[in-house]
Amino acid sequence: MSEVTAGARPTLEAVAARAGVSRATVSRVVNGGTGVRPALVERVRLAVEELGYVPNHAARSLVTRRNGAVAVIIAEPELRIFTDPYFAQQIRGISRELTAHDSQLVLLWAEGAEDFERISRYLTGGHVDGALAFSVHNDDELPSAIRNARVPAVFGGRPGWPGAAHEPPVPYIDADNRGGAREAVRHLVSLGRTRIAHIAGPADLTSATDRFDGYRDVLLDPDPALLAEGDFTEAGGAAAMSLLLTRAPDLDAVFAASDLMAAGALRVLREEGRRVPEDVALVGFDDMVQVAEATDPPLTTVRQDIEGMGRLMVRLLMRMLDQDAADVAGEPGSRAPGSVITPTELVRRASA
Repeated sequence: MSEVTAGARPTLEAVAARAGVSRATVSRVVNGGTGVRPALVERVRLAVEELGYVPNHAARSLVTRRNGAVAVIIAEPELRIFTDPYFAQQIRGISRELTAHDSQLVLLWAEGAEDFERISRYLTGGHVDGALAFSVHNDDELPSAIRNARVPAVFGGRPGWPGAAHEPPVPYIDADNRGGAREAVRHLVSLGRTRIAHIAGPADLTSATDRFDGYRDVLLDPDPALLAEGDFTEAGGAAAMSLLLTRAPDLDAVFAASDLMAAGALRVLREEGRRVPEDVALVGFDDMVQVAEATDPPLTTVRQDIEGMGRLMVRLLMRMLDQDAADVAGEPGSRAPGSVITPTELVRRASA
């Protein structure tokens, strides 16, 4: 067997010699190809480990036609991305799953038209294998930018932009927002509450409209005075709660469409001398533990698996990339799965 010169970077040929197989066999194993017997795969892996072989990224890209990078695009201002724990949990799930697939995360955010143009140019330049996009507002240009770049993409949240229902199906991962909202409001009704207000999220996000629809599924024709819109932030929830108390001082329960808005509402209720849950029962949505367990009293909320949805987005994208590679090679491949709606669960704490 040939040995590697001290200090020299091990080559594919050196691995082949150590494993006693052909260079082509090593290439297939290293680049994730199929059709190699398990015993040979193990020999190659042992040789790679013994020699400390690191694949050349440029050469590997030529074989796999992949860059080993995925763009994660969030259609929100930079400050919001780094202060909202929802995005931290989503990105953590995505990052962990990308690491498991030996791929890198490239974080991009879009605040205005110039950002969409920049993102479109970046995606078109072939720097990434695909894109994951979430917090997409109905009037965003982001879907068009991704579509024009012709890169595989998975969206976080049900598509709601104009024409989405008539386009080819867009793969997405979402929670059962409507069902979770129904469960939250039914819980408040079961407590004997009759004046149940709703702090909704932005009307240009499908997650917010789905939660609002779940609220109306239970209450059917709610009093308009019991409705206020926030922006999924604590400050937005506080402002909406102040408005609700002015419009409907006799309210006895609130369903807020996010934990952050619920936290803001709780602060205003306490400032106004309303006891929670004695005077006003309060339910949020998300179950971000760092928010829900930090409030006083701890927040009853609807749990969605935020980190898990991030992982599912990556898995769905990787299946799409594998399918594309099989199509290019003329090989049979498993069909990429469709969109996924994950279950929600009401988590009862002391606020309701």
